[in-house]
This record gives sequence, structure tokens and C-alpha cells, in this order.
Amino acid sequence: MDYLLSEYLPILVFLGMASALAIILVLAAWIVAVRNPDPEKVSAYECGFNAFDDARMKFDVRFYLVSILFIIFDLEVAFLFPWAVSFPTLSDVAFWSMMLFLGVLTIGFAYEWRKGALEWA
Repeated sequence: MDYLLSEYLPILVFLGMASALAIILVLAAWIVAVRNPDPEKVSAYECGFNAFDDARMKFDVRFYLVSILFIIFDLEVAFLFPWAVSFPTLSDVAFWSMMLFLGVLTIGFAYEWRKGALEWA
């Protein structure tokens, strides 16, 4: 039984070192951090929110809509890249499956464009 428990010793050492390093890094960042932000640093971010406003304020949903659309089309590239790399060895079924996938994404993109999801004005 002691032999089985000794097999876990490297894992416990690793977890202990990882926890200690995490605590040291968080404390170092807290100690070294500069706490006098200039007006540029506390200005509105890309989403248009002020840095220190009320958490219950109304916000514009368009920013989140565009970010979700970006994630969707970014995933398209994640599926398209391995397909393109292995393209010479693919069958007709794989080719037409990807064409169907791209067709659905193109229809979705045309729909969101027609609905004005990408308009900021």
C-alpha cells in the first residue's frame, strides 16, 4: 500500500509547487502594481463602457452580438484549416460536406447582414 501512495508523491509535489508559484505571482503583481491610473487608462474601452460605472447600467448589446459573430466565423476557420490541409486526400463526400457547411455559414452571414447586425449607426 505504501508503494501505491508513493506513486502520488510527484503529483503532490507538482501541485504544491504550482500553487506556491501561483500565490507568489499574484502577490508580486499586487505589490508591484501601479495604482495611479491616468485619464487615458480609465477612458471607455472598445465596448463603449466607462471603466468605473455602475454595474447595473443599460448597455448596448451590439458589441456582444459582433463578438459572438466573430467567434462563430473564427470557428469556421478552425474547421476549414484542417480540411484544406488534407484536401488532396479527401473524398467527394468530405468535399461536399464542407461545401454544405460553408453554404450554411454564408446564408447565416447574409441573413445577419440583411438584418443590420453589423451596423453601428
